[in-house]
Amino acid sequence: MTIGAAIGGTAMLMSEKLNGQTTVKKDAALKLTPPKSGAIPVAFLISPRFTVIDALGPWEVFQDASVEGRGFGAFELYTVAESLEPVTGTAGIKVIPNYTFADAPPPKIIVIGAQAGRAPAMFDWLKRASEKADVVMSVCTGAFLLAQSGLIDGKTATTHHDFYDGFAKQFPKVELKRSTRFVEEQKFSSAGGLTSGIDLALRIVERYFGRETAEKTAFYMEYQSKGWMV
Repeated sequence: MTIGAAIGGTAMLMSEKLNGQTTVKKDAALKLTPPKSGAIPVAFLISPRFTVIDALGPWEVFQDASVEGRGFGAFELYTVAESLEPVTGTAGIKVIPNYTFADAPPPKIIVIGAQAGRAPAMFDWLKRASEKADVVMSVCTGAFLLAQSGLIDGKTATTHHDFYDGFAKQFPKVELKRSTRFVEEQKFSSAGGLTSGIDLALRIVERYFGRETAEKTAFYMEYQSKGWMV
């Protein structure tokens, strides 16, 4: 199902039915239950040429989410890569991963942005870690990694608009949604790319802790887009 700030008639219809029974039921089904105590672990998958905003946009959202009784510690963030060697992202930024695929703690949220890595160990970890994760979110061409893993066969996804045709041709078992900020299902969600990853991360904050917490997070970030609001 397509959720998020879609462009066109579907979005308008969903907006009109925001307080209707059908939309409320769909949103309730997507609600996530946070742990009674402790932080929600969030793993950011990185490999060479990772797109900075795809990773650090959602990183900033989860970092800035302030939850009553938890403060700014509601989410525990860490990077995961093939080794602990520095990983070079776009425009030359270098990140030293916190963990490898062999020793990363089990995440409840996995963030996969655009990147060049295609190592077998990456797909092995992604499949293994996804089993017990609450949400696996891709940003931009990170959707290609999800699709290549086989995890979203028969499901919906989106990607950056420059890559719609290539994605549809390469992954016919995935239903591609065009002209939308993001799409989501119970576990697997995908954002179009770049700033839309911020929208999807805010939506995940909302699924765990409610609309007010997500709004406070966006306000703190000076983020004025309403694209994350369902």
